[in-house]
Amino acid sequence: MKQRVLTGDRITGKLHLGHYVGSLKNRVELQHQYETFILLADVQALTTHFDNPQLIRDNLRNVAMDYLAVGIDPEKATLFVQSMIPEIAELTVYFSMFVTVNSLRHNPTIKTEANERGYKDMYYGFLGYPVSQSADIAFCKATLIPVGEDQIPHIEQTRKIVRRFNDLYAPVLVEPRALVGERLDGLDGNSKMSKSLGNAIYLDSSKAELTDKIKKAKTDPSRIHKQDPGHPEICPMYGYHAAFRPDGKEEIRESCSKGRIGCADCKKLIISAMNELLEPIRERRQQAAAKPGFIDEMLMAGTEKARAVAKETMLEVREAMGIQYFK
Repeated sequence: MKQRVLTGDRITGKLHLGHYVGSLKNRVELQHQYETFILLADVQALTTHFDNPQLIRDNLRNVAMDYLAVGIDPEKATLFVQSMIPEIAELTVYFSMFVTVNSLRHNPTIKTEANERGYKDMYYGFLGYPVSQSADIAFCKATLIPVGEDQIPHIEQTRKIVRRFNDLYAPVLVEPRALVGERLDGLDGNSKMSKSLGNAIYLDSSKAELTDKIKKAKTDPSRIHKQDPGHPEICPMYGYHAAFRPDGKEEIRESCSKGRIGCADCKKLIISAMNELLEPIRERRQQAAAKPGFIDEMLMAGTEKARAVAKETMLEVREAMGIQYFK
């Protein structure tokens, strides 16, 4: 049996280029080498949007279309809806019995997002997000998890939870490892690209939308005139060259540092490279949008397959814990 990959996204909105650079492009490659499971994390979306479930319902198919648009093949990858796998919720409860509140409070990703959202008193579901994510990974015994760097603490917590379970009961679960993607800064240059921070370029952006956003994006604040020496290391646009024009990034670094290229010309190169990447993605997304029935069938079939795997794992889990009472 092939080793398994588990990955996915909270379905709070359409996916953007930060998702692509951080994880999606790795998923497309890995689906040919691993048995791949991709979850549409609607339950975890409720950790920050419990008061607006309609947002999640509205974006379920949007995210599914984004997956198909970037090149995820439903013949090779299993796409499934998290809330429709009750065994994940059950495993989350079992894990939560031996995970301490202090370990969750000290998770740096939880602390960062809580600060960004102004949470002074965290909700139980939000605080327990890493436990839920651990169950997502463990139910299918995934060995490799493609993530952005901000998710590393969650994967480390998953490894600890799996080790603890195996030590307490029996070695039936698998410790995963992270495959860390690149980070893409947001258009404001202040943090990573993010839906919630409003600094993202979405995968379905038109050429006009893309051009407008890049033209308004922050650059090196110390550079006033075209001939002024630039500082690529602090300019978010240089990161875009590294992500989308890797063969030309060193030339840009030198030209910028020596004041031989201005920000406007620099951005034109980025716009061109991004449009080259996004054009086939736009086309595949339009094709997917024209077949809503196929999207639903794909998700139902994937969820059924994932549920079968979950049932097998949970039988082992209950037997290991000694709570499989009846044959």
